[in-house]
Amino acid sequence: MKSILMKQLRNIYPLLFFIVVLLFSNTATTLAQQDQVTFRASAPAQVIEGEQFRLQYVLNRTNGRDLRLPNIEGFEILFGPATSTSSSSMTVGGQTISETTVTYTYTLLAREQGTFTIAPASINVGGSTFRSNPVTITVLPPDQPQETRQPGTMSADDAFIRAIISRTNVFEQEGFTVLFRLYTRFDFVRVSAIELPDFEGFFVEEIPVSHETVIRHHNGQNYFTADLRHVLIFPQRSGQLTIPSGLLDMTFSVPSGRRVSTFFGSHEVMTDVRRELRSIPVNINVRPLPSPQPANFSNAVGTFTFTPSFSTLETTANEAITLRMEITGTGNMNLIRQPQVQFPASFEEFTPIIRNSFSPTSTGLSGTRTIEITAIPRHEGEFTIPPIEFVFFDTTTQSYRTERSPEFVLQIARDEHNRGTATFVNRQGVRIEQDIRFIKTGHPTFVSRTDFFIGSFTYWLWYIVPFLLLVSLYIIYRKRIKENANVALMRNKKANKIAKKRLKMAEKYLKKHDKANFYDEVLRALWGYFSDKLSIPVAQLSKNNIEAELMNLEVNPVLIQQFMDILNTCEFARYAPGDCEAAMDKLYQDTVKAIEEMESKLKRK
Repeated sequence: MKSILMKQLRNIYPLLFFIVVLLFSNTATTLAQQDQVTFRASAPAQVIEGEQFRLQYVLNRTNGRDLRLPNIEGFEILFGPATSTSSSSMTVGGQTISETTVTYTYTLLAREQGTFTIAPASINVGGSTFRSNPVTITVLPPDQPQETRQPGTMSADDAFIRAIISRTNVFEQEGFTVLFRLYTRFDFVRVSAIELPDFEGFFVEEIPVSHETVIRHHNGQNYFTADLRHVLIFPQRSGQLTIPSGLLDMTFSVPSGRRVSTFFGSHEVMTDVRRELRSIPVNINVRPLPSPQPANFSNAVGTFTFTPSFSTLETTANEAITLRMEITGTGNMNLIRQPQVQFPASFEEFTPIIRNSFSPTSTGLSGTRTIEITAIPRHEGEFTIPPIEFVFFDTTTQSYRTERSPEFVLQIARDEHNRGTATFVNRQGVRIEQDIRFIKTGHPTFVSRTDFFIGSFTYWLWYIVPFLLLVSLYIIYRKRIKENANVALMRNKKANKIAKKRLKMAEKYLKKHDKANFYDEVLRALWGYFSDKLSIPVAQLSKNNIEAELMNLEVNPVLIQQFMDILNTCEFARYAPGDCEAAMDKLYQDTVKAIEEMESKLKRK
C-alpha cells in the first residue's frame, strides 16, 4: 500500500512543478508589464497670457483608471479630458511588437504672467499608481499694440538679429560670451546668405547651440527666436575692441492682405519679402592686466585653486613617481602655462601629460586642468622639491594671487638591482675632467702625418659649396619677395590649399555627424576660396558678384550653377531639420570635386 502511494506521488511531482513554473512566469510577465508602464505629461514651454493651449498626458496602456490632476495654479481648465487612442507596431528580430497609447488632453487658459510648474498627475493601472513628470511653463506678457503696417510689408521690428554680450568691460584674457540670436514674427521661406563674424583679437571657444525655436518677449513684443552662434571669447590685447556685426539675408512669408475662398474655406494669401538683417556692432573695453606682472605669472586670469601632490614620497631608485597638479576654477583654462617644477639633477623627467575637463560659462571655462609629470630618481638619498608656485590674476579681487605648495621631501632608497643606471649619468655628483674620465669605446681613427687639410679638395669645398648656396638663396629670396609683393597673386595661389584645409575639418565633423559645424566649415571653405581666387574681400562677397566674376572668367555655367547650389544647400541646411549622413557626404564630395574642377579650369587660362 505504501509503495503504491509513493508511486502516485511521483506521478504528481511533474504536474506540481509545471503549475509552479506557470505561476512564476505569469507573475514575472505581470511585473515586467508594470515596469514598462509609461505615463508622461507634455505642454508648450512658453505661452502668452490670455492664450489657450493643450496639456496632454500619454499612457501606454488602455486600462488606466482614476486620472487625478494636481492643483494647477496660474491656469484655468477650460475643457477636458478629451480621450484619444492610437496604436503602432514595429518588427524587431522577426517579432512584431504592438503598442497602444491613450492620450488625455486638457485645454487650459494662461491667466497670469510668470513661470509655473504643474506637479505630476497620477493614474491607476492594474492596481498600481503611476505618476507623470512635472511640466514647467513660462507665461509671457501679450504683445503691445503696434502701428498698422501696409499689407505685404515688414518693419525693422518684425525681424532682426541681436548680438547679446554677457559683459562689455573686461580685463585682458578674461572671458565673456557673445550670442547671435534671430528674432522674427513671421515664418521664413529661405536663407540666402549668412555671415557671422570671425573674432579677430580674441581666442574663441564655441558653445553648442540647439537651433530650437523658442518664443521670447522683447521690447513689448513676442518673437520666435533661434540662436545662430554662441561663443566664449577671451581678448588677447587691451584697448577698445569691436564685436563685428553678423549678417543674415532671408526671405519671409508675410500676409499680403488678400484673401481667397476655396472648397475648404477662406484663407489669407501670403507673399515673400526679402530682408537683409544685420546686428549692431558692440564695443568692448578691454583693460590691461596690472603692471608689473610677476616673473612666474602663469597667464591665468580668473578664479582658481591649485593642488599639487606626489603619488608617493618614499620609493626606491629607478622607480617612477608622479607629480599631479590640479588647477580648478573658472577662467582662461586653455591658455594657462604650466607651473615650474625644480626636480633634482639626478631625476629623469618625462614630458607632462595634460588632461582637461572644462565646460563653458558666461565668465570663462569652468572645470579642472590636470598636469601629471612622471620622474624617475636614479640615485638613493633624501631630495627636496622646492615649493611649487601658481601665480594668477584673480578677477574677483583684481589683483595677482600666488598659490604655493609646501616643500616636498622625497626619501629614495637604494635600488638593489641597479636597474636603469647604465643609461643615466648622475649629473649632480660627477664632474667631467675633474673626478673621472669616461672610457672611450669604438674603433680608433688613424691619420697619416703627410696628409694636410689646407689645400685639399675638402678644403676648397668648404668655400665653394657655401658660395653656391648663398647665390641660390639670393635668387630664390628675390623671387619670393616679388611674389609676396603681389598680395592678390599669393592669395590666388594659396586659395586651393586653404580651402582643402577647411574641407578636412568639415570631413571630421561629417564623421562625427555634427551637422551644424559641418555646414559651417563647408561654407567657410567656399567663401574663403572665392574671396582669395577672385580677389574680393569676404565682406563684399555675394552669390551675385561671384557668379558675375566667374562668367567673366568664362567658367562653364554648369560648374557655376553647381557652386550656387552648394552654397544654397549649406545655408539652408543649418536651420532645417536634420539631414541624413548620406546627403552630407554627397555634399562634401560635390564640393571637393567642384573646387578641383574649378582649379583645373582656371589654371588653363
